[in-house]
Amino acid sequence: MNTHPMKLVTIVCEAYAKEAVTKLLGEVGAVGYTLFPVEGSGARGRRPADIPEYANIQVEVITRPEVATQLLQRLEQEFFPRYGMVAFESDVRVLRPAKF
Repeated sequence: MNTHPMKLVTIVCEAYAKEAVTKLLGEVGAVGYTLFPVEGSGARGRRPADIPEYANIQVEVITRPEVATQLLQRLEQEFFPRYGMVAFESDVRVLRPAKF
């Protein structure tokens, strides 16, 4: 088995930011992403998912390290001041790097 190092960037944000976040992914060179509704509790209290417009989403993207860095920088500069959002990266190893 031959694995390749990549980065997994996870973004949890208000559903209202969906279009802006997915547009940014294309701008920084991310090839694809996975998106799903989430709910939970954090510094701002509980966020239920029962009203779609006020729910949270989680976006995950596996990408090259340089794309992950650019994505996180732009999220911090352009999105954190405007949206309720957290973002983080993790090291992952993939089997088919050409997919990312």
